[in-house]
Amino acid sequence: MMDVTTIQRSVEQEFQQQTKRAAKVFSAFIDLLDRGIIRTVEKKNGEWIVNAWVKQGILLGFRLGKLKSIPGAAPFSFFDKDTYPLKKLSTKNNIRIVPGGSAVRKGAYIAPSVIIMPPAYVNVGAYVSGNSMIDSHALVGSCAFIGERVHLSAASQIGGVLEPIGSLPVIVEDDVMIGGNCGIYEGALIKRRAVIGTGVILNSSTPVYDLVNEIIIRKNQNGSLVIPENAVVVAGSRAIDTPHAKKLGLSLYTPMIVKYRDERTDAKTALEESLR
Repeated sequence: MMDVTTIQRSVEQEFQQQTKRAAKVFSAFIDLLDRGIIRTVEKKNGEWIVNAWVKQGILLGFRLGKLKSIPGAAPFSFFDKDTYPLKKLSTKNNIRIVPGGSAVRKGAYIAPSVIIMPPAYVNVGAYVSGNSMIDSHALVGSCAFIGERVHLSAASQIGGVLEPIGSLPVIVEDDVMIGGNCGIYEGALIKRRAVIGTGVILNSSTPVYDLVNEIIIRKNQNGSLVIPENAVVVAGSRAIDTPHAKKLGLSLYTPMIVKYRDERTDAKTALEESLR
């Protein structure tokens, strides 16, 4: 029978070997994620599909990482897992990052011709497609997908979804305009060419009133709230019917589709080419 010391050494050696193997796999994984070769979601046969194994790989990185001090401008101090440093970028990436405090985490993909205004933050697993703009104080959360020619206006928040593993993250398709101070959360899907007006909040619990088609849009069987193509969504309100609420004149916040995109909308939301 082995003594306690021998068992302890055997356990420690086996753990170290497993950790080394996992670290090697993760290193290859994060490199592919960082270069956009793999991603958390893909469109197949017209439907968005979650690559759950990619989310598992991201979570593995948090498990393997060790807390490390990250150099910063005095007097600020930063501490994070050493598996997720800041993304290394250069002029070869053809990305404009304007000075002023923006940060992109390793494992986030930023396509050429993207513009990032300060301060902004892009988290691990996010995928930002070409010719999009991330404006000041905007957030692109973990695993979120941003299509081509998307404008995330100042202070807009695109929420992240790592768990549950199979849940769709927030997806913003091509040519979408997200207005200032918007919040898009909990796996909401914004279809192409939609316009989300200033201050609109969307999540899986939010009913959206389509005044054009006279329907109410709620989350689907996958738990995602889907905003249709070309929809123009603005912040509105609806009356509360209870006697006490009527007496006080209370109402609830409600996003509403007031129209579908036309030439006038296109003119107002066009990205200024001279900025590029």
